[in-house]
Amino acid sequence: MRSSRGLAVRRGWIPRVPELVGAVLAAALVVAAVVVARRRNEVVTPLLDGMGFTFDDFAALAPLFGQWGAHVGPGTPVAVVVGVLVVIAGPSVASRLSWWPLMASAWAASLVWIVGLAAVDGWQQGFVDRLTSRDEYLSEVGGIDDIGAMLRGFSDRIVDGQADSWATHVSGHPPGAILTFVWLDRLGLGGGAAAAWLCVIVGSSAAVATAVAVAALVGRDRARRLVPFAVVAPSAIWIGVSADGFFTGVSAWGVALLAVAAAGRSPRHDAAAAAAAGVLLGFSVYLNYGLTLMALPAVAVLIASRRVRPLIPAVGGALVVAAVFTASGFWWFDGYVAVQERYWQGIASARPFQYWSWANIAALVCAVGLAVPAALSRVVSLPRLRRAEPVTLLVAAALLAVAFADLSRLSKAETERIWLPFQVWLTVATVSIGDRAVRFWLTAQVALALAINHLTYTNW
Repeated sequence: MRSSRGLAVRRGWIPRVPELVGAVLAAALVVAAVVVARRRNEVVTPLLDGMGFTFDDFAALAPLFGQWGAHVGPGTPVAVVVGVLVVIAGPSVASRLSWWPLMASAWAASLVWIVGLAAVDGWQQGFVDRLTSRDEYLSEVGGIDDIGAMLRGFSDRIVDGQADSWATHVSGHPPGAILTFVWLDRLGLGGGAAAAWLCVIVGSSAAVATAVAVAALVGRDRARRLVPFAVVAPSAIWIGVSADGFFTGVSAWGVALLAVAAAGRSPRHDAAAAAAAGVLLGFSVYLNYGLTLMALPAVAVLIASRRVRPLIPAVGGALVVAAVFTASGFWWFDGYVAVQERYWQGIASARPFQYWSWANIAALVCAVGLAVPAALSRVVSLPRLRRAEPVTLLVAAALLAVAFADLSRLSKAETERIWLPFQVWLTVATVSIGDRAVRFWLTAQVALALAINHLTYTNW
């Protein structure tokens, strides 16, 4: 028995050649993006006349958004301990612990990992103050006295250059985003700390949501393989703390509940789960215009389950959300048209698509980690797509969503944060990583996250 366990541990550090090839190619893309940005930063991010920006304000850490700077902080020991524990014990705990205690443990571990990484920059700077700058949502909360009037006039304040133009992040999203923080404030939970906790608590739950979805579609045994990778994904850096972390959790549970309904294991509850999925996915579209692309993972779930019955209550739930916002005075399409104009008024006009069309993907690699490109060769293939294998469909849907977002030219840079809702579904690819390499790739994920957070200051 002792030698058998020793063999299992040793085999946990042996990656397969195709996995290494995928990871090396992804790493090469990141290196190319860094080199091009540093050699040609006058092309990557031109100086904006009259705005007071320098080249390094937006290109110093390209393809990521931030600045170089080695540092440690109060979150360092927390993040290191969580990372080491997940590498050493994560696979065995995931395989042995009862399902719902495992889900609770995964959520707790993901939350501590995210908070630890955020606090590497210091508790105040890295966590409490993240959502309090003049460009963020909280800067507008105090000025909203009448929610109905705000919704009716929301689209009129999106375009920049007006006396009452919304702050950058408020203008860039539908009103569901700012409403979330207004509601939080009305509950007596105002300020940066409460907003940050909301984002990381909901965002960290995405690790559970993806596992629940995979379990519903292909069974708990296979979903268990995902859990350690979902917990320590490098994307945790940008979940803590950004509102996109909140968006990620909401949309992830929308897809997960749809998967539960599509599995058809509890007919009494399937319709309720599908309707709840529709409400969450519908609300997602009022949090972030780009989350209309979450329709792709939702459709993948229905195709994988070969059941369309959940579609009716799901669409019904989404339409209820749309009806409430529309009746309250906000027409989604007016906002979408105005936000495109606002987008091109800012730094996006100085970010050339020739670079960011592929550097976006390099930023994505930094967020999902090398384990995901390593696993793609074992998940995505034409035969698997033809067989409509659930994991393949979920990952392919996330890849397609990323492709659409990239080609839209409305996601130039900062995709390590903006694409968080898609990243969690790309992480599903890691269920294909076998026992012989699981600790190797978990170590790669943890090491990358710790390196980024300790060698740089990310803007999110």
